[in-house]
Amino acid sequence: MICQAITQRTFMEVPVKYPGKLTLRVVLTCIMAATGGMIFGYDHGVSGGVTSMDSFLKKFFPSVYEKESNMKPSSNQYCKFDSQILTLFTSSLYLSALVAGLGASSITRMLGRRATMITGGIFFVAGALLNGLAIGIWMLIVGRLLLGFGIGCANQSVPIYVSEMAPYKYRGALNMCFQLSITIGIFVANLFNYYFSKILDGQGWRLSLGLGAVPAVIFVIGSICLPDSPNSLVERGCHEAAKMELIKIRGTSEVDEEFRNILAASEASQKVKHPWRSLMQRKYRPQLVFAICIPFFQQFTGLNVITFYAPILFRTIGFGSRASLMSAVIIGSFKPVSTLVSILIVDKFGRRTLFLEGGTQMLICQMVMTIAIAAAFGTSGNPGTLPKWFAIVIVGVICVYVSGYAWSWGPLGWLVPSEIFPLEIRPAAQSITVGVNMISTFFIAQFFTSMLCHFKFGLFIFFGCFVVIMTIFIYKLLPETKGVPLEEMNKVWQQHPFWGKFSELDTKTTDNVHSKC
Repeated sequence: MICQAITQRTFMEVPVKYPGKLTLRVVLTCIMAATGGMIFGYDHGVSGGVTSMDSFLKKFFPSVYEKESNMKPSSNQYCKFDSQILTLFTSSLYLSALVAGLGASSITRMLGRRATMITGGIFFVAGALLNGLAIGIWMLIVGRLLLGFGIGCANQSVPIYVSEMAPYKYRGALNMCFQLSITIGIFVANLFNYYFSKILDGQGWRLSLGLGAVPAVIFVIGSICLPDSPNSLVERGCHEAAKMELIKIRGTSEVDEEFRNILAASEASQKVKHPWRSLMQRKYRPQLVFAICIPFFQQFTGLNVITFYAPILFRTIGFGSRASLMSAVIIGSFKPVSTLVSILIVDKFGRRTLFLEGGTQMLICQMVMTIAIAAAFGTSGNPGTLPKWFAIVIVGVICVYVSGYAWSWGPLGWLVPSEIFPLEIRPAAQSITVGVNMISTFFIAQFFTSMLCHFKFGLFIFFGCFVVIMTIFIYKLLPETKGVPLEEMNKVWQQHPFWGKFSELDTKTTDNVHSKC
């Protein structure tokens, strides 16, 4: 009986707490790596503003320009920007990002996280320059595809790198620097769109698109200077270098226990010759479900409708061209502030609390937006003159909505998938996360204007239903992962009332240990 009690307590023990502190080296490396999010965010923010600029539409999409400028009045305000070719400019990036994200897992596993980050940055530089110099639609699309390759590589490698470098007690906050960087990129892009929209004889869109190369160059140079993570070095057989790096980033020589666990994880990883096939095994089923569902739900909150097409959306509901761009700037400013709040509290209150609070906040805002737009537009889409207070209410509600996303589903959508997988399948699993994220983003980006045209104000009801489903999903199925070292994460799933039955630690194993005692 004594032996049995000891064995059961061992299985339910609290995960190991490693010594070490938050060093300047780890802070600087994680912040530098997280700038990869800025290139993703900049592209998120710049495309919607550029596609609302009259000079850009007139040059590349004259039919949309004619409808938007009332040369050919649209019978329905909801349908003014309904053009699949126009949305292809935004969405084409995410198809190539899908391909790159899946392919990047092999580079990440064989050459390290840093090599994948450098590759992604180079692709993005090339794509941004090609877009800025575009003289035809084909140059825009090719440039967007190159940007997608860059984003796919960066999004696959950066969250893994930061999670592996960060001490377990600060992993949430440091990993969220990636999302903070995304929001800063969106804000800067919105700001540039506003100031460039009326300069250079209508050529300001070239500056908006081309300046995306600047954060990409910073990311490439920074990635070259970064060290590889200890996990990546061990995975490639560089054990001494890995231990030295671990000592540097933890600020202590007492790293033997953490290093042994990294070695053990690496040995298990080396036995996995086909990580994609292994990912489908029953024991990884809980993590696989979250790798698919979290990025899917992240996109179907409806936030990226605001991010991609805020200027178009505001012009649709009666704002002028410059006013719509300024509204996008105001909304964009709320994202980095709210993400900073999340960084400060995520390791205190945990992932589940932020997920649930953010989902509730977004749902309430979507209900208010549905009522407001339905009252102003009805189903005809012809609102007449909108009062100033209406514009203020809409912008204010969207700011609250964006804040709820920016401290919950935005950063946690990248943090949680990057920390729940064991080393042997981590690159492949992160590729799944990126792939699902990109294909969901493509769907939203490509079909938003058609959905707005057909669903009208019901579009917000559509996304609100997904917010309800995903909030219930988190409440029922997500275990709390704050403060758990990466190498000990399996215990979280073993102890979960539902996911425990998928664990490698089954009742047979337990009985065998008891019999040996």
